[in-house]
Amino acid sequence: MSAGAPLVRRAAVEGIGTAALVAVVVGSGIQATGLTQDVGVQLLANSLATVFGLVVLIALLGPVSGAHFNPVVTLAAYVTGRRSGDGPGLREVAAYVPAQVAGAIGGAVLANAMFAGPVVAFSTHDRWDAHLWLGEVVATAGLVWLIFGLARAGRAHLAPVLVASYIGAAYWFTSSTSFANPAVTIGRAFTDTFAGIAPASVAPFLAAQLLGAALGLALVSACFGRPAPALGDEAVVPQQPAAPAPTRPAEESSLTS
Repeated sequence: MSAGAPLVRRAAVEGIGTAALVAVVVGSGIQATGLTQDVGVQLLANSLATVFGLVVLIALLGPVSGAHFNPVVTLAAYVTGRRSGDGPGLREVAAYVPAQVAGAIGGAVLANAMFAGPVVAFSTHDRWDAHLWLGEVVATAGLVWLIFGLARAGRAHLAPVLVASYIGAAYWFTSSTSFANPAVTIGRAFTDTFAGIAPASVAPFLAAQLLGAALGLALVSACFGRPAPALGDEAVVPQQPAAPAPTRPAEESSLTS
């Protein structure tokens, strides 16, 4: 987060960023299904649009709010921050998470409207199977491992490209096509299109994502140890300080811990 930005602005940026992300995911899915009947090509178009959109959103908004766009990232930052003393507090969590969920729903509604569909159409795409839930555990664990691992390794400046690249890859190597985000999962229930998920399928996905986040934090601890005292906070991309720090390289700024 940007320490200089008021919480209201940071929460608004989280909502707007999550809305834009879901609009990219849903809108590109609608566009792809209108252009081809080949499911593989549809998924390729959907995943590529998501990768490009996510790089832009993290790079643009990360310095303001941290570019979480994801409740599990916010919650994981809170958990790790309680140990290191530099993460968001309960006040930030209480502001970020509702903003992310509301933004995700708004993004789905916007995508529906852009393509002249029903503004709100609950999905009929059932995603109810244990192998899909396992896919969500794996996708979310890997995402949390990457984000917080980059912070511990002092490579926060690579986050926009690497986080987006991971999500693009996880579209293909997970059975669930890597939702890996409770807010996005809820938002995608509001569109009966290629990217949708039936409301009845949402709860198991959320449970799998929370489990995956816990496993991801365990992987971070196993690979990188406990967090050292940090100079920054939980931004997904590093802050740009007002003046260069004389003794600490910029790449050592933290993502989320």
